[in-house]
Amino acid sequence: MSQGNSDVPEAGCDGGLFTPGQAKACTVREVLDRVGGKWSIGILVAASRGPVRFTELERCVEGISRRMLTLTLRNLERDGLLRRTVYPTVPPKVEYTATPIALELYESLVALTEWAERHRAEIAAARAAYDRSHGRVANATEPI
Repeated sequence: MSQGNSDVPEAGCDGGLFTPGQAKACTVREVLDRVGGKWSIGILVAASRGPVRFTELERCVEGISRRMLTLTLRNLERDGLLRRTVYPTVPPKVEYTATPIALELYESLVALTEWAERHRAEIAAARAAYDRSHGRVANATEPI
């Protein structure tokens, strides 16, 4: 697309077409999807406290598989939120550190996780009440 013709739609992040004004919304959505992802918040909070190793992250991010941790770390590094440092030791030592933009995000992530912790019982109760009033059987294993 030429710079002079801003009315021509471009391919969006999902393959659909959008106008140039919508391109920013797609980028913002992608960023929010990444930092608000199921595993990203825990990883970013841990890395914002100082350098952290893969095994430490595996222990502190409850329920994450090794593969998902690897993929999430790679994506966060690609997005400029984590810095991966490999030390030339045997075996190699790898640490992940939050970048300045991730550190800027840290307080918001902590506030979000604290909010979730404070209100998870209320949310669980609201879900149960909703399910009862809509004739749904509550799923005890459904995550909050």
